[in-house]
Amino acid sequence: HIIKTHHQDIFLVNKLTDEMIWIILALPMWAWRGTVGDSQANERRVVAHIPGDIIIGALFSVHHQPTADKVHERKCGSVREQYGIQRVEAMLHTLDRINADPRILPNISLGCEIRDSCWHSAVALEQSIEFIRDSLVSSDEAEVGGGSVWGGGGGGADGRGGPRCADHAATPMRGKKPIVGLIGPGSSSVAIQVQNLLQLFNIPQIAYSATSMDLSDKSLYKYFMRVVPSDAQQARAMVDIVKRYNWSYVSAIHTEGKNTQAPLQCQG
Repeated sequence: HIIKTHHQDIFLVNKLTDEMIWIILALPMWAWRGTVGDSQANERRVVAHIPGDIIIGALFSVHHQPTADKVHERKCGSVREQYGIQRVEAMLHTLDRINADPRILPNISLGCEIRDSCWHSAVALEQSIEFIRDSLVSSDEAEVGGGSVWGGGGGGADGRGGPRCADHAATPMRGKKPIVGLIGPGSSSVAIQVQNLLQLFNIPQIAYSATSMDLSDKSLYKYFMRVVPSDAQQARAMVDIVKRYNWSYVSAIHTEGKNTQAPLQCQG
């Protein structure tokens, strides 16, 4: 299931006329290259890709976030065996179950592209840009009718379907289908930044553990959905417990940050 890719220069798609979109895509890549040096520019990130008729993107924190001395290089920490690997395997298992059941999506196969967010906003945005670039390449190829595959993504190495491994020196895969939506990332603060980018390209996002109340504002995050209640609901649940047992005094301890302080403010 594993392929490796490396960064390529931002390319221009003629059909897009909104220069602001390209500023958003191009400037971070140039800025990152200018600050981290050649060694980081050549660093490759591991991507799990399974071909299918419909491709679902995912951002999971497979590694810990960069340490303080590695933040500027965006070098992720150690592997998160419980939190990260289990989520990757859960998604692969779910897709296998769905594809094996002809009653769910007859004659349609689901594929995925899983990238590592490292629980860090800079890495998550970097990987989100890769998702968007793939979508733009696919759209451009659809217009010109092109389509040779570079480095994989269009079936197995023998020409048939199945996971495909790309050569580590290959260019990003052409012929890949764009993602129809993104699952993740887990952190609320990171999910907000990713959503700000994805909604420019009308890409839906579903979070599995982002609970920030800010994300409930559909006027700001119109392509965002989640499968867990917001902090506001958690705050109401805590208030209901206090009322149910007629507690007259409650002490609350929370970590520093907006996402943990907001529920306590709701209780006030």
